[in-house]
Amino acid sequence: MQYIIVGLGGQGILFASRVLGQIALKRGENVIGSEVHGMAQRGGSVISHFKVGPYKCPLISAGDADVLLAFDQNEAIRNLHFLKDGGHCVINVHRREAFQNESLKTYLAKRKIGAFLLNGYEILNEHMGGNYLFLNVLILGAMGGLNIGGISFEEIKEAVSTLSPAKFRDDNLKALDLGKNAVHAS
Repeated sequence: MQYIIVGLGGQGILFASRVLGQIALKRGENVIGSEVHGMAQRGGSVISHFKVGPYKCPLISAGDADVLLAFDQNEAIRNLHFLKDGGHCVINVHRREAFQNESLKTYLAKRKIGAFLLNGYEILNEHMGGNYLFLNVLILGAMGGLNIGGISFEEIKEAVSTLSPAKFRDDNLKALDLGKNAVHAS
């Protein structure tokens, strides 16, 4: 399984990669990955390539990723080319109308890419007092709720619980459930 995780610096991309790695290691699977940081500390683009299985190179070629997790809609659009035909993406959106673009809709349909659009900021505003620190876990919860990426929601929950600092554990688990519930509400 090959994952691309994208967003902006400070959105928790590395923690999300650690969660996926924890799950794979617990299963006894091989893990390899690479993070590319631009201006990450200043809110710039961050991309994580993450592979589970018998891979030798950490980078994912265009058209090979099974899953794209996007914490920012603009980064999602910039990195859709990494998805294979029939791949899946979970995208935090702040302007849904961007996904009404006819060229983008045609591209997704032609390549049979399943795109789940999640209003992450709205959910976190309503249920977490606007604390966007938990956006990464919200996206992981949606991925588990959609049953994509070959990972169950329960595996994600266990890994998040294990890896979360004690002071954030309860809020991370709440955000995880919110992501799963968002999938079932749509």
